[in-house]
Amino acid sequence: MSKALLSLIKPLHTPKPKIKPSTVTPQIKSLANEVCEILRTHGKQCKETLQNRFSEEEIAPSEIAHIVFDKIRDCELGLKFFDFVSQNRFSLDGFAYSSLLKLLARSKVFPEIDSVLAECMQCEEKLPTREALDAVIRAYAESGLVSKALECYSFVLKAYNLVPNVVACNSLLNGLVKHGNIEAAWSVYNEMVKRDEGGENCCLDNYSIGIMVRVLCKEGNVEKGKRLIEKKWGKNCIPNIVFYNTLIDGYCKRGDVKKAYGLLEDLKVKGFLPTQETYGAIINGFCKRGNFEKVDQILKEMKSRGMEVNVQVYNNFIDAKYKFGFVGEAVEATRKMIEVGCDLDIVTYNTLISNVCKDGKVQEAEKLLQEIHQRGLIPNKLTFTPLVHAYCREGNFDRASTLVVEMSECGHKPDLVTYGGLIHGLVAAGEVNAALTIRNKMMERGLHPDACIYNVLMNGLCKKGRFTNVKELVVEMLDHNISPDAYVYATLVDGYIRSGKFDDAKKLFNDIIDRGNNPGLVGYNAMIKGYCKFGLVKDAVFCMNVMTERNISPDEFTYSTIIDGFIKQSDLNAALAMFSHMVKRNNAPNIVTYTSLINGFFRNGDFIGAEKVFKGMQLNGMVPNVVTYTVMIGNFCKMGKLSKAASFFEEMLMDKCNPNDVTFHYLVNGLSNNAPCAILIESEAHKPMLLDIYGRLVSDGWLSISAAYISIVACLSLNKLLGTALELTRKLLNKGLLPDSVTLAALLHGVCLVGKSKEWRNIIPSELIDKNLDVTLKYLSILGRYSSREVTREASWILHTLIKEHKSQ
Repeated sequence: MSKALLSLIKPLHTPKPKIKPSTVTPQIKSLANEVCEILRTHGKQCKETLQNRFSEEEIAPSEIAHIVFDKIRDCELGLKFFDFVSQNRFSLDGFAYSSLLKLLARSKVFPEIDSVLAECMQCEEKLPTREALDAVIRAYAESGLVSKALECYSFVLKAYNLVPNVVACNSLLNGLVKHGNIEAAWSVYNEMVKRDEGGENCCLDNYSIGIMVRVLCKEGNVEKGKRLIEKKWGKNCIPNIVFYNTLIDGYCKRGDVKKAYGLLEDLKVKGFLPTQETYGAIINGFCKRGNFEKVDQILKEMKSRGMEVNVQVYNNFIDAKYKFGFVGEAVEATRKMIEVGCDLDIVTYNTLISNVCKDGKVQEAEKLLQEIHQRGLIPNKLTFTPLVHAYCREGNFDRASTLVVEMSECGHKPDLVTYGGLIHGLVAAGEVNAALTIRNKMMERGLHPDACIYNVLMNGLCKKGRFTNVKELVVEMLDHNISPDAYVYATLVDGYIRSGKFDDAKKLFNDIIDRGNNPGLVGYNAMIKGYCKFGLVKDAVFCMNVMTERNISPDEFTYSTIIDGFIKQSDLNAALAMFSHMVKRNNAPNIVTYTSLINGFFRNGDFIGAEKVFKGMQLNGMVPNVVTYTVMIGNFCKMGKLSKAASFFEEMLMDKCNPNDVTFHYLVNGLSNNAPCAILIESEAHKPMLLDIYGRLVSDGWLSISAAYISIVACLSLNKLLGTALELTRKLLNKGLLPDSVTLAALLHGVCLVGKSKEWRNIIPSELIDKNLDVTLKYLSILGRYSSREVTREASWILHTLIKEHKSQ
């Protein structure tokens, strides 16, 4: 029914009851039964048979139409009779149309309902009864055609000055709420309340109230929901367990578990028995708060009442245990769930897969996926997406892509989150072409990237220097009516800067502002970075002042970039002034800020100042990273202060901060260029481990470069950084710098320190195991000074096993 048609209907000034059809005589009843039989049995010839039959009677088809429509159950047969009547130009009354509409509503044939409604609402004599329209409203609402149900409701209100019956109104309320049309739902509900007289004229029931209470609870207005109940039943009166469950669930979802628990106690006092839904809601509330002691108490209460814990409760419990870091207890809860015969559903598996993927246990997640298939469950987006992201993090893009295909085959179209994770992973791994291919496949399936995905792709292309492709993506974005956001603008500005086209970057940045767009913090930071990169630090400061005037507060990146810019221009005072300004504006300096300042002090020849900044950074709770440590180590090596450099290297390893190739380069050069000094430091009481091992090796005849590398491998191994030690060893082997028997001694200590003594043959490169094991034995003992007796004994046992093997050969 169209709104235009609805507007033509005039309300009945005095709603008058329809006159009942004339008395059904035996002759009419018999003829109606005969017509029904003809419709059922005569197929295509039924209209001809009906024509012949009615030619013998004085009774018109329209006189028995309402009886035929009421008796017949097949809507197709009803429509055949309707066509027969219409083609013979007989006029149906409102009762016949009402009976036909009820028949069509039961079968939910909506095109036919629409057509009949349009025909019967043209004049008052043909108007269907309210009962018939109630049936139509229910059919529309229950099938998701909410706007049509609402139009029909409005028609009843206007034409009959009555609301539809409570069942029809409830169906409409449910549909409106489900489709998010809350304003219309309240309008319908308020009309129901206004016209409700109770008794036979009841326009409102508990179900109606329950629908709207759920709406309020979902919005967090639980008290308002409670007042809605009390308005009907009286203050402090909640009439049934359904209302209690709704309110308890509402409080729990709002995070107010205390009030939810109070209602649980209240319902028990009033003699209501909590249901699984009651307990499930309250357990979920306590799980979200991490109050597992209370959860255990409620689970015991359920058990004492003989109630089984259902899969939904287990799912909430397991999910909460993971979220609060109780991984072992989450696994135990899953095991118990299986033990008591509660089958894991897809939600359980999704929770398990998501969490094992977070821990990087992708193979375990694959086994869970196999279980899902074996149990006949259907995986969904939440099953595949964590796996796709996990494989992307591992760099296994073939498997990630295969999973996206599997996801589609299971009937679940990958969404922006799934594709976004895959594209982000590929770009992060430098596989920009593969990311663009995924983008193409995504678009072939009718899913267009959003600004975030475009930004990731542009970022990757900029880093590869493919700025022409970036421009193509911008054009594509605009063609699809996707407005670039602040991050996209920042990427474009950064892309020009990376390409060395600083003037183009400035022009683009100014154009963004001139067009009334806000580059945002990220855009200003990109431009400030460009000014500093091209040595225009004063312009960078001016740019920062402009952004501040436009109510965009600089962040630690803004300040750090400018401070680093001043340091590179050897203007330590300006850098310190900016640092002071940063602190006054309550911007906490980050690791980049501190590292830049440390570098600035070293450039100024003030290593004492550099150390003070380093210590101050640590006092402020900032943990130095590989760059910070490398700056300290590198500068002390250049100054020939090897003891200081070695001490910071040792501190770095104790902090479990993995050094990189730049760190190793500084140390090797520092030790090689200052070998005599390194050996002379022997008299120091607390000599750093690196210098101690290096001095012994040089004294025993090792070349300074070899001694330096071996000493570094030894320090890494003795500080349990076995992976880094092995990586450095393999690099040296690949370069033809063959580490010797002392490296073997160091790695044996490392293997034992990390508890992998039984796997040593699979870990230590076979090239290190030569016949000169006596030297290994000697240095095994020397390195033992920096290890425990147990570890040295274990390493010695492995070495003696090797010596025996060599002697037997």
